[in-house]
Amino acid sequence: MATYKELLAQRALLEKAIEEARQAELADAIARTRQLIAEHGLTATDLGFKMTGAGAGIIAAKIRTPVAIKYRGPNGETWSGRGKAPNWLTSLEAQGRHKDEFLVSP
Repeated sequence: MATYKELLAQRALLEKAIEEARQAELADAIARTRQLIAEHGLTATDLGFKMTGAGAGIIAAKIRTPVAIKYRGPNGETWSGRGKAPNWLTSLEAQGRHKDEFLVSP
């Protein structure tokens, strides 16, 4: 029967062999994938990937449509009614005014 130290040494050798095999298979998979992408002219969007970071805006920018204004303050301030109420509205409410006074007609 092998000793504890011998088994640890065998495990270290086996883990090294596993990592080398993994790296070789990854390199092969990446090369085959790149070849298929080039052959068919595929993009990340075609493959269902969501782009993030600096390059995302260049390839597939998500177009955001602005939310309609729901409230307008006495000095022209606006708020869509989403998220936390703005300071101008909360201060007016603290003075006894109601936010319905500032509703914008559709």
